[in-house]
Amino acid sequence: MEVPSDLLVDINKLGDYVGEVVTLQGWVETTRGHGKVAFVVARDGTGTVQCVLVRDSVDGATWELYESLNQEALVSIKGKVKEDVRAPGGYEIEIHGVELLAPADDYPIQPKEHGVEFLLDHRHLWLRSAQQRAVLRVRAEVSQAINDFFYTREFVRIDTPILTGAIGEHAGTLFKTDYFNETAYLAQTGQLYVEAACPAFQKVYCFGPTFRAEKSKTRRHLTEFWMVEPEVAFADSDDNMRLQEEFVSYLVERALERCFDELQVLERETGKLEDICPPFPRISYTEALEILKEKGSNTEWGMDLGATDEAALMEDHDLPLFVYNYPKGAKAFYMKENPDDVDTVLCNDLLAPEGYGEIIGGSQREDDLNRLIARIREEGLPEQAYAWYLDLRRYGSFPHSGFGLGLERTVAWITGRHHIREMIPFPRLMNRLYP
Repeated sequence: MEVPSDLLVDINKLGDYVGEVVTLQGWVETTRGHGKVAFVVARDGTGTVQCVLVRDSVDGATWELYESLNQEALVSIKGKVKEDVRAPGGYEIEIHGVELLAPADDYPIQPKEHGVEFLLDHRHLWLRSAQQRAVLRVRAEVSQAINDFFYTREFVRIDTPILTGAIGEHAGTLFKTDYFNETAYLAQTGQLYVEAACPAFQKVYCFGPTFRAEKSKTRRHLTEFWMVEPEVAFADSDDNMRLQEEFVSYLVERALERCFDELQVLERETGKLEDICPPFPRISYTEALEILKEKGSNTEWGMDLGATDEAALMEDHDLPLFVYNYPKGAKAFYMKENPDDVDTVLCNDLLAPEGYGEIIGGSQREDDLNRLIARIREEGLPEQAYAWYLDLRRYGSFPHSGFGLGLERTVAWITGRHHIREMIPFPRLMNRLYP
């Protein structure tokens, strides 16, 4: 039966049309029938609505079409908007007519248990499911909140290169590529470049994809992920941590405020998020090691903290926890030497509660030219590739600090999901480049 497309409305606007006959276009999520009454649950990207079909109220062709509908078929539904507090979204449609716009025979993902590899092979379709939609809406809101936070604080966004000749983190985790007979790398970080922009604008940040060739198959790692990296002139390590706790608290607050329904779909215990506010507790790396020893850890002073160590530290904390001033040898070359303890650097990791581990790594940057050169040489890095970076210390060096927050780990914590691969539309893993 052909359905006119007059008064075409989005599902999330149905409340404005109670009592009126409207047309909506969307995909069929489920159908079910009880004798002479049937139900079609449809989704249009703005929301989901239950549509009620009464056999005696429609012609035979419409009922026959209903019986042939499959999951994810695209339909046009004409009907009367009715308010119903029991219905999802508070409204339902009394169907007058249905038109099939595009079939979806043999849709691969059915309402049953599927293996993770199967779902990842069909990620292009898995995105349509309720929980995946909820996760990605939270991700989108957190991404917007990131830009809003820095915009309202007068930071300037700097878009940094993805192809670079300078190593930002560890040489062993680089993706290497030929660049017109030179060697280039996919950027591990935009930090070095936002440092260059810092004296131009004082407060800057970058936000985009970064790449790590880590041969890891854990639930916490992706080879391509998004990171936001602010940099602030005249800020020391304490200032840096204060900015981090304000930032993280704001992101959680925004998710609670604007994605509460999505968090309910994900069955997230929101009470734990509602308590997230500054100040966050702080312990030094050395203090952390003492706590870990009491808990039976074999981690020696000088080693970086692993996931097991981070989980053990967070057993006693409901708020995120700062661990600061790590050993120099465990951290990157650009971190400032601690004037009170030359074996450590002025840095911090911010650990999320509930077992989610590190979501931020930050530091005060080394602003002394000679010390920075010495650290580059100690790490065996190609000095010429950092000539421009050294110029920042050669011409008007200044104290500055910054950090990087991984978007996917942060969204995993906020949504209460246990695997980072669901936090990005198309995950890139060590063993996955498709789709």
